[in-house]
Amino acid sequence: MPSNEQFKDAANEATLHLVCGKIAAGKSTLTRRLADQPRTMLISEDEWLAKLYPGEIRTMTDYVRRSQSLKDALAPHVAALLRQGLSVVLDMPANTLDSRRWMREVINASGAAHQLHHLEVSDEACKARLRQRNAKGSHPFSVSEAEFDHITRYFVPPSPQEGFNVVAHRSAED
Repeated sequence: MPSNEQFKDAANEATLHLVCGKIAAGKSTLTRRLADQPRTMLISEDEWLAKLYPGEIRTMTDYVRRSQSLKDALAPHVAALLRQGLSVVLDMPANTLDSRRWMREVINASGAAHQLHHLEVSDEACKARLRQRNAKGSHPFSVSEAEFDHITRYFVPPSPQEGFNVVAHRSAED
């Protein structure tokens, strides 16, 4: 059976990648690229929610409730993966203080390193991408520009006081 020191060594090799950015800023594009690294697993909130709750997320209240249930279920699993030395990329928006508090709890429970990737993309660029994404129909959820504006009101960029290792990106290609 592995010792606590071996778990600590494995967790020290693992990294939890988090993403912060408005809708259509390129979070999923970036997370897929980050997950291409060896011993790295991608967990996509949109994919999990679409599979677990098909047709049930119609309002922001539905999303918040279902997202919280998913986070409650995933937290111990993600921490365990990190303690085993696997890096994890969470394609879940780290866009509010509450969401980042949850992510901090996972970091603390795992002892793993982390990077908070902050995608700094203008509202205009995000809306243009959103229109393209909606037209393609390739995303599990369609968001209108009015919904974008409503949801963006809750967006809080990370601050140094939160203590995250922030990596700034001007686009998903950075």
